[in-house]
Amino acid sequence: MRIIPVPVLQDNYSYVIVDDAKQEVAVVDPVEPKKVMSVVTQTGYKLTSILTTHHHADHSGGNTQMTSMKPGLVVYGADARIPEINYVNKDGEEFKLGSLTVKPLMTPCHTKGSVSYFVTDGQSRAVFTGDTLFVGGCGRFFEGTPAEMYHSLVEVLGTLPHDTLVYCGHEYTHTNLKFAMTVDPHNPHLQQKWMQCHQLQITIPSSIGEELLFNPFMRVRDPALQAATGQAEPVSVMQELRKMKDNFRPS
Repeated sequence: MRIIPVPVLQDNYSYVIVDDAKQEVAVVDPVEPKKVMSVVTQTGYKLTSILTTHHHADHSGGNTQMTSMKPGLVVYGADARIPEINYVNKDGEEFKLGSLTVKPLMTPCHTKGSVSYFVTDGQSRAVFTGDTLFVGGCGRFFEGTPAEMYHSLVEVLGTLPHDTLVYCGHEYTHTNLKFAMTVDPHNPHLQQKWMQCHQLQITIPSSIGEELLFNPFMRVRDPALQAATGQAEPVSVMQELRKMKDNFRPS
């Protein structure tokens, strides 16, 4: 399995998932079809499907043009608002992309139909999280509750194997880490991550294991985050962190 990030729009990511064994590819959130198709063409392999993480136009807005350019694509998703959707994911119901195994994980909160895709070739693992989990942060709670985001981050994504690589929907890492350092300033893993990527333009992927060490939204049971938010109950910590992040203005 190879994964090719494709920077699109202002700060989004689309992805091309390459299965060399079966010479097939799938694309994740191909919002700029021409740019994504250029990468697909370079692989020389057959494009079979689109994995859509949620219905927002900066993720699903290229689906119609993609299916026009390549008729017959399977368009996966978990929300009727996704353009051209023709396969509705069920939580945990695996399907194949060539020789790769894909497990959709329902991760609602940013939208009610947000889904993350856990993909493995039997040796390496990756998860495409859309706007649910970012490097060092998480998405806004547009259609869900703090309890839903707690479930999605901690009880679903946080239980994946630690070596699972995280491919998120936006390049928000610098701002996320700056905020994290205001609520968890003595975390050595967070400081190390900042040193690694504060000068990088592309900071993906991270890993689940890394996120559990420095992402405050995945560490809501940690006493340091409880102290920073003035809350003890994990869902309340999640709620307060999101409020604080929404009001954060980096220097």
